[in-house]
Amino acid sequence: MVHTRTRSAVFRAAIIAGAVLAGSLAVAAPAEAKTSASGGDFAVTVGGTTYNPAPGKDVKLRDVAPGARIAVRGIHVGFDIDVATLGVYDYTLTGAPDSQRMVTSPTVVFASKVPTLTAAERAGATISRLEVKDDTLVVIFQTSAGKLKIQAKDGAQGGIFQMEPEFAGPVELTHTLAPGVFYFVNSYTGKINFGNGVDAVTTGAGAHQMLLGKDSPQVATKTLQTATVTKWTVQPGGRLGGVLGEDAIELSAGATNCTSDCQAQNRIRGSLPVPPDPQNPTPLP
Repeated sequence: MVHTRTRSAVFRAAIIAGAVLAGSLAVAAPAEAKTSASGGDFAVTVGGTTYNPAPGKDVKLRDVAPGARIAVRGIHVGFDIDVATLGVYDYTLTGAPDSQRMVTSPTVVFASKVPTLTAAERAGATISRLEVKDDTLVVIFQTSAGKLKIQAKDGAQGGIFQMEPEFAGPVELTHTLAPGVFYFVNSYTGKINFGNGVDAVTTGAGAHQMLLGKDSPQVATKTLQTATVTKWTVQPGGRLGGVLGEDAIELSAGATNCTSDCQAQNRIRGSLPVPPDPQNPTPLP
């Protein structure tokens, strides 16, 4: 039985319409984010069918023909997956009302997150596993040469995205920020974050936190860093995640070289000091 339902809430329709206008949304891990005040709710469209199970229920599918593009839409987050490249495009924060939001209108944060794979490695891509439940998504692509796992969380911030390539050798992943978003050195931590440089607004209808994030590698080596692009070589069993908000600036020591079931033991869970927001962040040269 296929579990689908139609969004009827005016609020949710407005959020999605705004997201589409902001960035076509044609297009952070897992994705275990801090709980958003308004909660999350993913709907995933594959091959013309939208999977959006009722609250507390889930959809679990195996061996699904993916079509050309997969649309992932949530209350807080939206993006697309291009099956031809197995890349993620137009990763967007909607700005939905929430005490943890970092934008107030749909804002594309990443233009793309793309693995560099050969034609042989991409050949025959199917969805071997798709799971959608409330604010969580797991999708695993199986190809003739390996697999790629994407996990996402529909949250305003936290660890809400993760990509895990599993092929015979290392895979290069390229993160490209959207216009208006840039990498910078955090003056308080000395580490590299990304954001748009807009200060937080603490009160009123337009209240939001500062947009702050970081790439979150596990068994991965950075090979390029510019103001808008990072490239990483991810070893088999490694991953590259995305972290937003306080988790992105906590004074942590960084990830360990775990290659199996790494998320729980490597999460900070708010236990470390959080420095102030950076002042006047400057894009890297």
